[in-house]
Amino acid sequence: MNKRIYILFPALLFLLAAFPVSGQTPEPPPPGPVYIVQEGDTLWDIAIRFNVNMTDLVAYNAMPSQDIYVGDRLVIPGLENLSGILTIQSVPFGESLRSMSRQNSIDPAMLVELNRIVSPAELYAGYGLILLRPENAETSSGRDSLKPGETLLELAVRQNTRPWVVARVNGLDRMSAALSGDVFAIPGGESVAVPSGFPSAVTSAELDPLPITQGQTAQVRVTLNQGATLSGLLVDHLLNFFQTDNGSWVALQGVHVMTEPGVYPFRLDVTLQDGTVQSFEQMVLIEDGYFRQDPILQVEPSTIDPAVTEPENEFLYSLVALATPEKYWQGIFQLPVDNQFCIRSMYGNRRSYNGSDYIYFHTGVDYGICSESHPFDIYAPAAGRVVFAGPLTVRGNATIIDHGWGIYSGYWHQEEIYVAVGDTVEAGQVIGKIGSTGRVTGPHLHWEVWANGIQVNPLQWLEDEFPHE
Repeated sequence: MNKRIYILFPALLFLLAAFPVSGQTPEPPPPGPVYIVQEGDTLWDIAIRFNVNMTDLVAYNAMPSQDIYVGDRLVIPGLENLSGILTIQSVPFGESLRSMSRQNSIDPAMLVELNRIVSPAELYAGYGLILLRPENAETSSGRDSLKPGETLLELAVRQNTRPWVVARVNGLDRMSAALSGDVFAIPGGESVAVPSGFPSAVTSAELDPLPITQGQTAQVRVTLNQGATLSGLLVDHLLNFFQTDNGSWVALQGVHVMTEPGVYPFRLDVTLQDGTVQSFEQMVLIEDGYFRQDPILQVEPSTIDPAVTEPENEFLYSLVALATPEKYWQGIFQLPVDNQFCIRSMYGNRRSYNGSDYIYFHTGVDYGICSESHPFDIYAPAAGRVVFAGPLTVRGNATIIDHGWGIYSGYWHQEEIYVAVGDTVEAGQVIGKIGSTGRVTGPHLHWEVWANGIQVNPLQWLEDEFPHE
């Protein structure tokens, strides 16, 4: 009898330890908001995202290991005064801190705290914005804007809701604070196409592509709901806007190929007819183009002497600085040579001359000679007007064509030039002959394209139509 009890007693202790007695209070979770682990998350990523130490994250959640699984709930330390569910939302182009706070019914000050935002301009398109929502909160919310002359009461009636509900959700201390063009979150309402965080005079605005790769041409397209003039900035270059046939406004801007990858400012300024200026600012991402290094080139030393190169560069910059208001070209650019496969050097390649560091870059595309039977003709890729045709020290016999709207193309090292300043040319017209004049190591055509004062990748203009819808 005693022996049987002795055998069963350890087993009973094991069961009591493995299965707590009913009614025993479990250890409460630590205070703070919860992040639910998503597909692809790692503990390291989560710690970086919320700016916490990974060891502290493990200890705070009493985790037995660093293994995590989709659906796990992790309490984020350092935010003990907050509660709810933390989520990440990519910021669309055109959204501001105010529009994101209204859309998600979150106080702007809380967004700043959660994301450690120093300046609203940090919200670049694609930024992973941390949001906080109450547990089990309704996430469905419509979106609408206040039409010219409309009151908040009239907007609420259109959306079948109450005006004070709209005011409260959007952080208005009084209903009269709603301004024409303002965008509001409408709890349980219908989503209507609105101009996001843009100024009220802007119906829509697009920046393409996003992100932008070093050396690309970017297009800004804006539509307005009233008379106004447009200006702005991308990275460090002022934008020039031109009106299209459909009434929208377009600016084409190159991003320098040596721009360090990172986030840079985009700004849009709208000047109304009464002189009022409405502005929108957002950071945009510039990505690495991963350009290769060309073999070291041996050239005549005088052709890399700053005393020679700088005046020639300044002369060239002065020619391409003017943005002609007339647009001469139509559609995609054509190839300026007969054979597209005779490329000897790509745009953007980093270069070393005579053993220098790789501090130079290739400003265009080099088309060589494939064979003796290969045609030497050079063709205008698009319609335009010749603004330079003559000899230069570095570029040799050169031609520059103005295509309008700040778009220029250049043709260096020609053996012969067939056009003169002031000539108008059509796409496909023969304008010269491939040669080896200027700073060269052999006969070729160097072709480059400028977009508002910046040399860009010409191959993009052979693939994409500018402007595009």
